[in-house]
Amino acid sequence: MLQRIKVWAPQVGPQKALIDCPVAEVFFGGARGGGKTDGVLGKWAIKEKRYGKAFNAIMFRRTTVSSEDAIERSKQIFGSLGGKYNESKLIWRMPNGGKVSFAYLDSTSDAEQYQGRNVTDAWVEEAGQYPDPAPIERLFGVLRSAQGVPVQLILTANPGGSGQQWIRERYNLVPFPRGPQVVTRTLEDGSVHHMAVIPSRITDNRILLEGDPKYLSRLQMVGGKALVKAWLDGDWSAIEGAFFDEWSEARHVIPPFEIPEQWLRFRSGDWGSAKPFSIGWWAIASDDTKHPTSGVIIPRGAMVRYREWYGCQPGRPNTGLKLTAEEVGEGIKSREVKETVQYGVLDPAAFSQDGGPSIASRMAGVLFRPADNKRVSQRGAMGGWDMMRQRLKGDADGRAMAFCFSTCRDSIRTIPILQHDEKRPEDLDTDMEDHAADEWRYAMMSRPWVAPAATADKTRPTDYRAAASIQAAGDWQTY
Repeated sequence: MLQRIKVWAPQVGPQKALIDCPVAEVFFGGARGGGKTDGVLGKWAIKEKRYGKAFNAIMFRRTTVSSEDAIERSKQIFGSLGGKYNESKLIWRMPNGGKVSFAYLDSTSDAEQYQGRNVTDAWVEEAGQYPDPAPIERLFGVLRSAQGVPVQLILTANPGGSGQQWIRERYNLVPFPRGPQVVTRTLEDGSVHHMAVIPSRITDNRILLEGDPKYLSRLQMVGGKALVKAWLDGDWSAIEGAFFDEWSEARHVIPPFEIPEQWLRFRSGDWGSAKPFSIGWWAIASDDTKHPTSGVIIPRGAMVRYREWYGCQPGRPNTGLKLTAEEVGEGIKSREVKETVQYGVLDPAAFSQDGGPSIASRMAGVLFRPADNKRVSQRGAMGGWDMMRQRLKGDADGRAMAFCFSTCRDSIRTIPILQHDEKRPEDLDTDMEDHAADEWRYAMMSRPWVAPAATADKTRPTDYRAAASIQAAGDWQTY
């Protein structure tokens, strides 16, 4: 009598949840060593056995390295089941007639090459390598049900990489969930798209820990504390090499409170149409003020961002609303009813007159002046990013000089994960969603501030050149 040999079985926990999950889009994983590869390959083996030749799955990757481990593991699982692998075409002919392939995906045009094929299942490995979800989303145009096979798109990723921002927002990964959950997204036609999130941590992968007990110790040596925390715990708020490593939600994000009437208020703006625009409203503390609920001390001269309007399509990071300048202007006015805003600073590019009225002049009577657009320090003058860091670091007593209300979600979402430009480390990577950060920079360059030395007289600024320009502008009371 023939004895059946068990080739593969899911581990209890996330892998079993993945096998049982019927949702059309799945995010599986989120931390290092959670058994992601085995989970997807095992699910596909089970699904192919059920649907036979109607099953057609493709694993997509952005780099060759992304697929090497998966291919080697597939040889162990699929080969043992009787599948036949074509090494040159990277295709498995599975034992029941189905197919599993390994393919390259970098752009939307790569995805369009698969239009017309009956692809039932897709898997994007290392999704965090994609700075934009557009190529991945185009795969929904490739997936189609054949002979009753339910289609499914699976994304696997660890924290880190240029795609961390959109992944954590799309799947609501902060805080990283303890167990499976379903998140929703409302589409333009009003329908609701469901997405399953199946968190997997290294502690869920008992096979790995038992076979390699020193794996956890080695992960402690991969880099800084942020990266270790991200890889071990699935902490999608931990950023390795963040441009603003001074940022701390505990220090800089405060609950909303009623802004004192005597505090000076102003607005700042970064223009965008196809990309998001960002408008922020700020108040300057006229005296040391204790926050009414948190007890945080807001020092005299500190900037408080009490409102923002971020022109981004819901669920589509870094995609603008394509509003006209007039519509944005009306939106600003509607948000400033019964409020006195002393001045506004706006992206200098919005004042350009290329054959017609400038964007700034078309904003329905909302007045701005061109912002100081200096990004990095030049010839001894402090750049905007340094000015922003100064305020985030705070005064000699360690008190922050910049705060934002917890309702300013897009600032909190985008600023902490910005990265350095690889070619110009003193600047940030402008391919990322940097619009709120640019607007913060404009605001802070309009309120120059330099931290006084510990022994200095704290009643007056130590940057006398900045102080002179402020006094000339009539803004001395902000210090």
